[in-house]
Amino acid sequence: MPDAPTVWRGPAKPDARDAAQHAPPAPLPATHGATALCRQPAARYNSTTVETPNVMDNTSILSILSQATLVAKFVLALLVLMSIGSWTLMFQKWFALKAAQRKAADGLDRFQKARDLREAVQSLGGDAASPLYHVAQQGVAEFNRLKEAGSSGDVVADNVRRSLRQGVGNEMTRLSASLSFLATAANTAPFIGLFGTVWGIMHSFHAIGQMKSASLATVAPGISEALIATAIGLFVAIPATVGYNIFLGMISNIEVQLVNFAGAFLNRVQREINAHRGAARPSADRGDRTDRG
Repeated sequence: MPDAPTVWRGPAKPDARDAAQHAPPAPLPATHGATALCRQPAARYNSTTVETPNVMDNTSILSILSQATLVAKFVLALLVLMSIGSWTLMFQKWFALKAAQRKAADGLDRFQKARDLREAVQSLGGDAASPLYHVAQQGVAEFNRLKEAGSSGDVVADNVRRSLRQGVGNEMTRLSASLSFLATAANTAPFIGLFGTVWGIMHSFHAIGQMKSASLATVAPGISEALIATAIGLFVAIPATVGYNIFLGMISNIEVQLVNFAGAFLNRVQREINAHRGAARPSADRGDRTDRG
């Protein structure tokens, strides 16, 4: 029996799997295109960016002082007052001692060039600011009292010497006034600053115990207070120590000039006494001769 004829029914329909494999890719939406892909890394970078705080503003000195405790503020205020007082005293003392040195040197030179005691005392003038003025006043006053009382030359010389020594001592006391404040500031300022340091550290540990955190943000304010107190204490003590030593040297120089002046004054007094003795002897001899005649 012959085969049946084959009927053509058109092209075969493709399988669904083959259609999916050979299908063209679908176009991307506009929001996920190249522009979105280009912006995507920047978006991730911006999301991970961390802003760093301004450390200098948070750790400035004024900010630290404003956050300090009451005790720390009192310590810092005391140190600032001591510093102001020390610098004011040092400026005043510098000009006063410089003027005293100059006047003492000039007065001693004029005193030694005078012819007699009266002219020597007048050469000093009435300048009460001169350190020689008060010493000379005491010596002249004692000399005049003994001369009016008719005391002997030895008594006059001894009493005038003691008066001059007393005058030198009084003048040195006047010139050395207020130096005790510099000595006190130089010796106590570091310990006051140390007290502020200890208090700042105690405050830091107390803050650690309350916050139960040992982070740098918790400890830093108290440590900063401590360091500032120490620095200001040294700022007060170092200039006060230097100024005190300089002024001691200047006062020692003036003391040497006063001692030299007291020696020159006593020599003048001794010459005056010897001159009166020499004038009294010829008068006594002439009186004896007249009585004998």
